Parts: sequence; C-alpha cells; structure tokens
Amino acid sequence: MSYVAPAIQDKFESLSIELKNEILRRNVKLYTLNDLIHCLEDIVQGK
Repeated sequence: MSYVAPAIQDKFESLSIELKNEILRRNVKLYTLNDLIHCLEDIVQGK
C-alpha cells in the first residue's frame, strides 16, 4: 500500500488524477519531496 507523508501531501494533491493513480498503483512510500520527484522520474522514464 502506498504512503504519502503529510509534509508533501499538498504537492501530491496538486498532481493530475492520472499521475496520482499511477503513483498509488506502484505501492511506494513517499516521505520527502525527493521521494516524490524520484517516483515521477521513474514514471516519465517508463520504469
């Protein structure tokens, strides 16, 4: 199950519904903005 820390919740919520769904589908733990950026980079690179 994915987790988004309260500290970056506002950044996560600013993303499109498609991106949010893809992030949640990946079962990642996002504690920092860098975690979120890394996950988005993986999505862009098709990983």
